[in-house]
Amino acid sequence: MKPPDDIATHAALADATFRAYREAVIRLPPDVLKVIRRAAEAETSPVARGEFANILKNIEVADELGVPLCQDTGIPVVYLTIPPDVPLTQSLYDAVAEGVRRATKEVPLRPNVVEPLTRHNTKDNTGAGIPAIHVRPGDKFMVTVLPKGAGAENSSRTAMLLPSHVYGIEGFVVETMLHAEGKPCPPVFLGVGIGGTFDLAAALAKEALLLPVDTMTAFEQQICTSVNKLGIGPMGLGGDFTALAVKVKTAGCHTASLPVAVNVQCWANRHATVEVKR
Repeated sequence: MKPPDDIATHAALADATFRAYREAVIRLPPDVLKVIRRAAEAETSPVARGEFANILKNIEVADELGVPLCQDTGIPVVYLTIPPDVPLTQSLYDAVAEGVRRATKEVPLRPNVVEPLTRHNTKDNTGAGIPAIHVRPGDKFMVTVLPKGAGAENSSRTAMLLPSHVYGIEGFVVETMLHAEGKPCPPVFLGVGIGGTFDLAAALAKEALLLPVDTMTAFEQQICTSVNKLGIGPMGLGGDFTALAVKVKTAGCHTASLPVAVNVQCWANRHATVEVKR
């Protein structure tokens, strides 16, 4: 039998995961909404302005009715921030899965998770390795849910560039969106991971989507400007804004390699964080 503290922690984390998933699929973070509204006001193409109006109406209705912003409620990607007094046990992983199953039933969420070879649907958005859980230390016990839709995820790419190709990073990001065109429901948010290893670059790219998007460094802005020159525009119908923001995370890498990953996210850059109250 679990000690009372373990039981309380499990229940609190399961509930926090449920609440974070529900919030993430229904309402966008303030910085994401700010960037969308700012782009809508600056857009000059009449067709693109109409698409922005549709996006903003979509956001308004989802909030009013308490329903998901998109029919693709994503595959669950979860970040756990764990303080020193919380032991990392299997119970934490089980609690997150419990919260995801509850969200699937009660929000409700579309059951998106399937076994990769047989395509058998688990019907509760959990399965081997899913939800994907990333653990990091911190002062507060927090759970962040980032639901990842397939349209944008399918447009993402990873490359192992030569170290001498550091100036080719921008071109790789632009090329990624050139191939993606309108498939990931632009205007998009682009998370870019640079460095680490093949797998770490991809993880950095996804985590970069959690960074505040209403400000960019000069490097991020440069890439964003280049992507917007493609003219793909909202929903691929042309316009000034193909990307709303580019966010970069880096890590040290081997002297002989330069891993780069681009994680594409649609205009609905959905994520929410809830503190776990024990």
